[in-house]
Amino acid sequence: MAAALAVILLIRWQATLSFLGGYLVCSERPQPADLILVLAGNFYGPRVLMAAELATQGYAPLALISGTPYQGRPEGEFAIEFLAQQGYPKRLFQSFGHNARSTIEEAIALRPELTRREVKRVLLVTSAYHSRRAAIVFRLFCPGIQFIAIPAPDRFYHEQGWWQDASSRRLFFSEWSKILATVLIVYPENRVESMVGH
Repeated sequence: MAAALAVILLIRWQATLSFLGGYLVCSERPQPADLILVLAGNFYGPRVLMAAELATQGYAPLALISGTPYQGRPEGEFAIEFLAQQGYPKRLFQSFGHNARSTIEEAIALRPELTRREVKRVLLVTSAYHSRRAAIVFRLFCPGIQFIAIPAPDRFYHEQGWWQDASSRRLFFSEWSKILATVLIVYPENRVESMVGH
């Protein structure tokens, strides 16, 4: 009896942990959009390749590759060169450079550009483990725009059994702590400041 109860508890805990790990991955069906937005941090990998495929399939007329400086140039420029080498037309991509050091700062930096482009629907491409937080941040900090989360695969995060390897554990705890900080601390403070005019 005790052994059976232990097995049930173990299965339930694993199911709960797997649910929490899977929650970080926000995967939504691609829809026709005004823009594909690739978040910074992976300019030679799955993020830009996912965006290139979406652009090639005609989901949006352009993929905007966000990025910080790298070797004196916006990393998006390197990404476009990489994609051209893979056979994708350069006309499908543009680079947007900034100095943001976090997803929130990136959303704030991109907000005027998205407003200038008058986009209403954006396919938001980032790594799978980052997709839920990115969707939350961009929806909070760029109101009036519909963001559809498109996760790119990431070999360093395994949503099922994430507790069994160090890389997945690190990403799990990092993402959850940042989600909670965004929702409970950063965004409410930002909203209060905007209301009082600071």
